[in-house]
Amino acid sequence: MKIPINIPILGKEELNEVTLILRDGVLTSAANIGGKNVQEFEKLASTFVKSKYAVAVNSGTAALQAALYALDVKAGDEVLLPSFTFVATANAVISVGAKPVFVDILKENYTMDPNDLKKKITKKSKVIMPVHLYGNVAYMDQIIGIAKKNGLKIIEDAAQSLGSTYRGKHTGTFSELGCYSLYPAKVMTAGEGGFIVTNSKNLFDKLRMIRNHGMLHGYDTRIFGLNLRLPEISAAIAKIQIKKLPSFLIKRRENAGILSELISDLDIKIPKERKNEKVNWYLYTIETKNREQVLKKLNSKGIGAAAYYPIPVHKTPFYNKKIKLPSTDWAASHVLSLPIHPLVSPKNIEFIAKTVRESLTR
Repeated sequence: MKIPINIPILGKEELNEVTLILRDGVLTSAANIGGKNVQEFEKLASTFVKSKYAVAVNSGTAALQAALYALDVKAGDEVLLPSFTFVATANAVISVGAKPVFVDILKENYTMDPNDLKKKITKKSKVIMPVHLYGNVAYMDQIIGIAKKNGLKIIEDAAQSLGSTYRGKHTGTFSELGCYSLYPAKVMTAGEGGFIVTNSKNLFDKLRMIRNHGMLHGYDTRIFGLNLRLPEISAAIAKIQIKKLPSFLIKRRENAGILSELISDLDIKIPKERKNEKVNWYLYTIETKNREQVLKKLNSKGIGAAAYYPIPVHKTPFYNKKIKLPSTDWAASHVLSLPIHPLVSPKNIEFIAKTVRESLTR
């Protein structure tokens, strides 16, 4: 595509850091505290989101897995999560032996519906896993209240929302654990990678062991763990990227504002922030009853628009759940995301807006 939906933005700084690592030959570290670059990135990440601790891992999925293990989620437990998300959210639950219980979403911002959440809680429920989809902040006040009332823990899937805040508080920091992704299509990248944040020293220590085969010192495995370590090359890229992240987010916000002005008069719903919310504009997602028509037109013009997600997790062949999630099903057939990443120029945005307009008026 001439204008991809998202693209990693890498420069000389990242290249220089990676070159230094290749010259030194220290590609990873089996130490509990991680390698030099891992430690540096973790400090930068925790400072950015204003958490006490950050633990770097090798993917956003690994972050979710580690968080579930840290809360001792196991076979027989139920984890409540939306079906309208990337499948990794549910797969992480399956991987620890627990059962995903799918909750419907709110049409207004595609995040977990607190009212439906209440209906899905059982005696087996252990964790609520809200997803801050597209960078939109889930209704955490209500979700936290429900969790407290029912004695449940919360793990925030903030894979798409690094940099999003509500009342000045970062997504991923409203609860016990927050999980982020550093995949190339996200607002910043490590190539592959992820990290978990927490304010609990106990969970921090536990997460460090979980990512390193449960070891604390050498071969003294104390709890169950896996190799979820982030390589030094990835950490080096991430530590440069997170320094650039504020400027990336400013550009995304500018692009979103320009695009909204150009298409606000059309028969579509454009994304808006609610009061006290500041989203990272990871995905600029519109709603239209003519989704397939608009998508086809945009793609034919080289614009990498995409539908996230045309098949909800509960309807995929693997999960295949015969349940009713009306808002989820509706969103799956109506949403469409448009490119607004920092490399999208004002001229590109005008072209995108013009093409959307043409697709709806012809």
